[in-house]
Amino acid sequence: MKARRRPPSNAVFRALADETRRQILEFLRSGPRTSGEIADQFHSSWPTISRHLAVLRAGGLVVAERQGQAIYYELNTSVFQDLIQHFVGWMKPFRQSAPSRRRTQEA
Repeated sequence: MKARRRPPSNAVFRALADETRRQILEFLRSGPRTSGEIADQFHSSWPTISRHLAVLRAGGLVVAERQGQAIYYELNTSVFQDLIQHFVGWMKPFRQSAPSRRRTQEA
């Protein structure tokens, strides 16, 4: 029997629920960026972007690595793979142990 994968955490869905965070993820598709480079792409304050990055990190969608004084953010693609597999699982037909048959009554 195949082991079931754990469904994505609520933190993943929370992180994806905000348009700005989805735009940050789109920006990071081109590779790792510093928090300053990310902040420069948006018309939001630095604390706002910092909070968005914290939510993305909490959801596991990005990883952060300090290099000197800069913090680089990068997509964590394994979480995206897990999320996609979770959604694909919804599309597979549900198998029941025994097909149920309903009796039809004839008039």
